[in-house]
Amino acid sequence: MPKPTPGSYPVHFDNYINQVPEDNVLEALANQQSLVDDFFPIITEEKAGYAYAQGKWTLKELLQHVIDGERIFNYRALSIARGEQQSLPGFEEKDYASSSNANRRSWIDLVEELQAVRKTTILLFKSFTSNMCEQVGLANEKPVSVNALGFITVGHLYHHAKIIKERYLAN
Repeated sequence: MPKPTPGSYPVHFDNYINQVPEDNVLEALANQQSLVDDFFPIITEEKAGYAYAQGKWTLKELLQHVIDGERIFNYRALSIARGEQQSLPGFEEKDYASSSNANRRSWIDLVEELQAVRKTTILLFKSFTSNMCEQVGLANEKPVSVNALGFITVGHLYHHAKIIKERYLAN
């Protein structure tokens, strides 16, 4: 499937989709695997508890947010691919982060969870036919295609990896 076109997803996801250089979601997921497998594991447990400013998430909370987001995007993609007609609920990321318990978990546990979730993301998108990827449903009362959700997932991780490199690991 080619990169999603504007109108097949809410405009506020442009930032994520524009960060994905590939035109195929499975290729994009495969090309991002080194970020999942090589970048996150080298961050130390000590650094994982760091927040770059007052009121900002720690690295652990940020990674839990990425994991939660990927799971939610996958649920939306699965539901829409299977023909769900109801609008799928939105989620308040700050509320999810504050109740995630991420800071009590080990960094390596969070990294392993990301790796497991990403594996299921790849398997899920491999299972979709072209027709399924073209399906459009509602999430948070806004239209979004299955294909767009795959690109949003990839772009969401790129977005947060960039923030980690610039604001958390630059010191």
